[in-house]
Amino acid sequence: MSGQGEGRPKNGGRGLSSRQCLVVVSLDWGGTAEENELSLASDAFARWDFSVDFSPAQTPEFSSTPTERPRVVYSLIIINKAGGLVYQRDFHEGLHKLSINDYLVLAGTFHGVHAITKSLTPSSLSLPPSTRTGLEVLESALFRLTCFQTYTGTKFLLFTEPHQPNVDVTMRRIYELYADYVMKNPFYQLEMPVRCEAFERHLVGYVRARQ
Repeated sequence: MSGQGEGRPKNGGRGLSSRQCLVVVSLDWGGTAEENELSLASDAFARWDFSVDFSPAQTPEFSSTPTERPRVVYSLIIINKAGGLVYQRDFHEGLHKLSINDYLVLAGTFHGVHAITKSLTPSSLSLPPSTRTGLEVLESALFRLTCFQTYTGTKFLLFTEPHQPNVDVTMRRIYELYADYVMKNPFYQLEMPVRCEAFERHLVGYVRARQ
């Protein structure tokens, strides 16, 4: 049995559009002349004539525009120079809630790790101690932790989506809000927990506007 394609149309004279194709399959039974005459009738039933219409309505569309990843800021933690937690705020729904003791342990642990990484700076670089920095970025498959340390030792920990762009710009703006509404507040005591309504309001408004 063999399949043979024929060049003449078998669709009763119908014209085919440029989006249609005609497939004709015939069977060659072989054998003697008598056997071929007997199989001629069955050969007629062994022909299939069908067309497939690839119209625009059935053609799948594929977008060439790459999918834009979401811009998400998960959380912000502020640690004083002694390693104590002074501020914590979540910006994204669905995060696993930690207790205040867990945040205190997290702040103290990061403070110690940051001091260790700062001491690992190679001495061959001949950098003065004031210019040596510790851990600045920690990346995982689910989030990215960015640390910004001020000259007074205060650390800002920003948890974002791994591919969040312009994190340095976001961190700089958060520090400006902290300087304007916390450090310039005459009722705020240094190294103490931050409880400034103006800082909270402007911080939440800025972060939500960028997501």
